Amino acid sequence: MKKVMVIGAGQMGSGIAQVCAQAGYAVLLNDINEDSYDKGIQVITKNLARNVEKGRMTEEEKEAILGRISKSLDLQDAENVDIVIEAAVENMSIKRSIFSKLDEIAPAHAILASNTSSLPITEIAAATNRPEKVIGMHFMNPVPVMQLVEIIRGLATADEVYEAVEAMTRKLSKTPVEVNDFPGFVANRVLMPMINEAIYTLYEGVATEEAIDEVMKLGMNHPMGPLQLADFIGLDTCLYIMETLYEGFGDSKYRPCPLLRKYVKAGWLGKKAGRGFYVYS
Repeated sequence: MKKVMVIGAGQMGSGIAQVCAQAGYAVLLNDINEDSYDKGIQVITKNLARNVEKGRMTEEEKEAILGRISKSLDLQDAENVDIVIEAAVENMSIKRSIFSKLDEIAPAHAILASNTSSLPITEIAAATNRPEKVIGMHFMNPVPVMQLVEIIRGLATADEVYEAVEAMTRKLSKTPVEVNDFPGFVANRVLMPMINEAIYTLYEGVATEEAIDEVMKLGMNHPMGPLQLADFIGLDTCLYIMETLYEGFGDSKYRPCPLLRKYVKAGWLGKKAGRGFYVYS
C-alpha cells in the first residue's frame, strides 16, 4: 500500500492523515467542505511545527510531510488509492452511503477501512460488494500521540486484509490490537459506561464535577477525570456511543444518563462548544 485516502478533515481525520504522511504514504485528505480541509491542514501544520520546536524533526522533514498530503474535495479521487480510511461523522446512514460510493469508485484491490468508534463493521461492509475488504481501524484521540489502534474484523473480513492493515498500523508506529465486531468494540464498551456512571454520580448529587474527576485522577491514577474526558471527546459523541451500546445489547446498564441527554439538547457539547461539564474560554 502506497496511496491512502482519508475521508474527513476533522480532529480524527487530520490526525490520521498526519501519521500516514509521517510514515511515508502519499495521502489524499478528503472533505466535502473546503474550509474544513483548510482547518485540518492548519492543525497538522501546527502539530508538526511543535515537533520542530521541540527538536523531534527538522523543518525540512516537516515540509516533506506536508508535501505528501494533497487536497481532495471529491470522492471520485479514490479511483487510484490502495486504502481508504473513513473518519466521517459517527452516523450509520452516512457511513453506509460513503462506503457504497467508494465501492463503485475505488480500485478492486483497495481496502475500505472505517475509523468508527462503535458502529458495526459488518453492517457498514454490507453496503458494498466487497465485504471481505472492509475493516475497522479505530484510532485513539489525539491520533499523533496515542499508540493504540483497534482493528475490527467484520463477519466477512479476509485474513490477508487484516494482515495488511496490521502491517500498515505498525508502519504508522502504532500498536494494533485485534477486536471482534461487537457494539463499542473494547475501548468504548469499557470507557463509555464509566463516563456515563460518572455523569450519574453528578446527576444524583453525590459530588461536584471537580470532586468526581479528582477521585478518579488521584485514586485510580487516571491522567484525566471522566467528566473532563467526556468534554474533550464531545458529549454528543458520548451520547451517540451510549445509545449504540444500549441498542446493540438491550441492557439497561448502558442507558444514557438523563443529564447527558439534557446537556446535549442544550448544546453544551464540551470543549468544542465552549461549555460542557466545565466552561472553556
